[in-house]
Amino acid sequence: MLPPDDTIVAIATPLGRSAIGVVRLSGADASRIASTLLGGLQLRPRLASYGQVMVSPSDQEETATGGVRDEAIAVWFPSPRSYTGEDVVEISAHGNPLLLEGIVRQAIVRGARLARPGEFTLRAVIHGKRTVVEAEAVADVIEASTLPQARLAFDQLHGTLSSQVASIDAEAFDLVARLEASLDFPDEGYHFTQPAESVAALTQLVDGIDSLLRDASRGRLIRDGATVVIAGRPNVGKSRLFNVLLGGARAIVTDVPGTTRDMLTERVELGGVLVTLADTAGVRDSNDAVEQVGIGLSRRAMQTADLVVTVLDGSLGMTDDDARLVAEVPEIRRLLVVNKCDLPAAQERSLPPGSVAVSALTGDGVDALRWRIGSRLLDQAGTAIDAPRISNVRHVAVLTGARQALVRARDLANEAAPEEIVLRELHTARSRFDELIGARTSEDVLNRIFERFCIGK
Repeated sequence: MLPPDDTIVAIATPLGRSAIGVVRLSGADASRIASTLLGGLQLRPRLASYGQVMVSPSDQEETATGGVRDEAIAVWFPSPRSYTGEDVVEISAHGNPLLLEGIVRQAIVRGARLARPGEFTLRAVIHGKRTVVEAEAVADVIEASTLPQARLAFDQLHGTLSSQVASIDAEAFDLVARLEASLDFPDEGYHFTQPAESVAALTQLVDGIDSLLRDASRGRLIRDGATVVIAGRPNVGKSRLFNVLLGGARAIVTDVPGTTRDMLTERVELGGVLVTLADTAGVRDSNDAVEQVGIGLSRRAMQTADLVVTVLDGSLGMTDDDARLVAEVPEIRRLLVVNKCDLPAAQERSLPPGSVAVSALTGDGVDALRWRIGSRLLDQAGTAIDAPRISNVRHVAVLTGARQALVRARDLANEAAPEEIVLRELHTARSRFDELIGARTSEDVLNRIFERFCIGK
């Protein structure tokens, strides 16, 4: 994709009223357009310049009033030391949407074009300021709802994944060079790498990709979140626990068994993981047609959830119905919670192994439960928390394709196949690495990546 030669403009701060709003320009004419907006103010590289910026929302108003201006601070970032690699100017004015839209309109009148979603970051990729992986991380940073999500996005934004992929690609390139050299001297019989050495090198490359892919489930869990279902018999305190975990009264709570007949869901952070928490109907034998539908929803939710929090009534102990319900969910996806631990009858009973004691009425043990849910989800995903993580399904698909090509190359080298056949698979793997970081990413893929960005980023 060739670098664009036009100048784009957009509001770079969120919609709505605020103390300050930022309008960003990028392109060869950015400083000229900004200077005319600021009444001919001469901008100095990387220094804040104070001026009056034109914000007239219409030509008619500008003609009638002589123009409406706002106080503004402008900073010019000359190419190539800017976010996009082009000349960039950021104008900070009062955060009234009407005023900011007026600045954008006046910039368009003076030769700029309204930026498309993500176009500033796309230009950063085109000009080599960021890899595609790092660009995708920009959107993840903006959308992060939890600190682990933000940390994961920042790791990728700072090139953690890109550098690891580049390291694997460098090793692949070294092997390619040796195989190509062997092809260049066929008559002399020179071999710059033996089949056994190629197999060992290819095995090391496959192991490097496997190390990344093993961590993908954890990364995707942090990035995309998980589904946690609260299940149990009627009247064990599921809805009250649901409300306490959310920090508000979302579900109806009564002493009448079977109050919850539908499934309620809310998004909440639990133990550092963004969770879709579901409150389900109590599971029991019932002749009520409406309640039966709710029970059916409960059982289906339990089958597909990442984690099922099975609630027991601590004052009664585990009943036969509880035992049957617990057995419906594999242990790896199950967390037992003994509710009503504030009651004397519950305090006299021993807790089931691995369970968590809480009181949804008093809040005792709820904070510990939040962290236990998060840790269980992360433990399911496995791997060390400080390792570089893949969190994007595109990254997984591309690296899986590269791995398959390397495995084929290893098998061919193990069979002492001709170098050119092994090289063909190696070049396929390296093209997948290029696709991941953006060196050979197709325009359709780039458009799909950047269409989820906000305008102005």
